[in-house]
Amino acid sequence: QVQLVQSGGGLVQAGGSLRLSCAASGRTFSRYTMGWFRQAPGKEREFVAALGWSSGSTYYADSVKGRFTISRDDAKNTVYLQMSSLKPEDTAVYYCAADRTNISIPRYWGQGTQVTVSS
Repeated sequence: QVQLVQSGGGLVQAGGSLRLSCAASGRTFSRYTMGWFRQAPGKEREFVAALGWSSGSTYYADSVKGRFTISRDDAKNTVYLQMSSLKPEDTAVYYCAADRTNISIPRYWGQGTQVTVSS
């Protein structure tokens, strides 16, 4: 069982930066692929970024590539999403997620945190 607790987010002007954090419970955190998803009003939840536990490989949606960075600190059981050059279209509720095998269908979700980018 993994519990994910998110922090960070808020209101920022376009071009600004924010960092989201996601703290996980459980001793086997390092063996989970971690990801971030987001859901804008009236839209479906979409993939943002993922970080593999074994290879350390990172994956990003084209819309955030070059602007967002996902990272993890296994000693702190925490995954981060550093967001830079934010755009109004990045406004959404952001969710962290974890899964042992397939991050595209995560078993565990954080509670979500609002990110609002003003123009």
